[in-house]
Amino acid sequence: MPANKASPALDTDNQVVACLGGDRTALERRPLPRPEAGEILLRMRAVGFCGSDLFKLETGGALPGSVLGHELIGEVIATGGGVTRFSDGDRVVVPHHVPCGECLLCRHGNETMCDTFRVNLLEPGGFADNVLVRRRAAEFAAHRVPDNLADEAAVFMEPAACVLRGVRRSDVAAGGAAVVLGAGSMGLLHLLVLAAARPGCSVTVVDPLPDRRALAERLGAARTAPPGEPALDVVMAATDGIGADAVFDTVGGGEALSAALALTRQGGSVVLFAHAGEGEPAGFDLNTLFKYERRILGTYSAALEEQAEVFRLLTSGALDPSPLVTHTMPLDDFADGVALVRKHQALKVLFTPSRGAAGA
Repeated sequence: MPANKASPALDTDNQVVACLGGDRTALERRPLPRPEAGEILLRMRAVGFCGSDLFKLETGGALPGSVLGHELIGEVIATGGGVTRFSDGDRVVVPHHVPCGECLLCRHGNETMCDTFRVNLLEPGGFADNVLVRRRAAEFAAHRVPDNLADEAAVFMEPAACVLRGVRRSDVAAGGAAVVLGAGSMGLLHLLVLAAARPGCSVTVVDPLPDRRALAERLGAARTAPPGEPALDVVMAATDGIGADAVFDTVGGGEALSAALALTRQGGSVVLFAHAGEGEPAGFDLNTLFKYERRILGTYSAALEEQAEVFRLLTSGALDPSPLVTHTMPLDDFADGVALVRKHQALKVLFTPSRGAAGA
């Protein structure tokens, strides 16, 4: 989707994908939000469907009336008073969370645990024809997208930053050895971010589906394997029997954690990047952690520093996640897109404005 500098006329209402409870959604008309001081209004150009969106729909975490979606690129169509960084027609990527930067959690590098961070700064949410960006996000987290960066790549800024946070916390080095469990969109995004942020890192991708493994190899995986003993054999052969410096679990659950620990070298790290079942306990021999100085790390979302670094990687061309996009469709077809993801028939779905949106 090329840049478009023409600023379309404002509508009087806004079409959104509203949650109805459970996994049900519907396209609804709502009043168009108007930007106040420091805020910007975006006409959505594309928004990614995230695994966390699916998780909320399937577990009942999406409250009735809420609007999901946070992997957003849009075009400025109105600005509030005092906004000088953006003008009508600018393409903008912006995340939905911004930490306070001052609390104890922020000062200790745990910005994503900050209470202020948990506030959604996109109104009503990304799955809408038009999205209001609240002041904190517009001021501290929004980035103007240059003409050389396509929408299909820029829209990955937020999820790629989440991946980068885990990569940084793992301490895996350029030239090291990493394993990614799962070759869905987030697993493959780990592969691409590792290649961009840790050049020379040898990455093994583990997935049960042959077509996903083949795609991982095309995207640069040093090797792939199905789960279980085959994965253990491949990783140990590639690391002289030592194991990987870091294993990134994008599958979730106790079984995946146990597999990740088995693939990790002594002193290595396991990074959890996926939900487990509600109340699911971990079940592994604690001595495999204690005696061999392994680490298990949780990682959630991304702070401003990771977002800025990923934006730099995107604009420089070092990171191009656009090959992960398999389907693009209007908001009208939201249920169809969700069904494709559920059936593993889509890797990454991008939604575009509804068919009735002005300029769509």
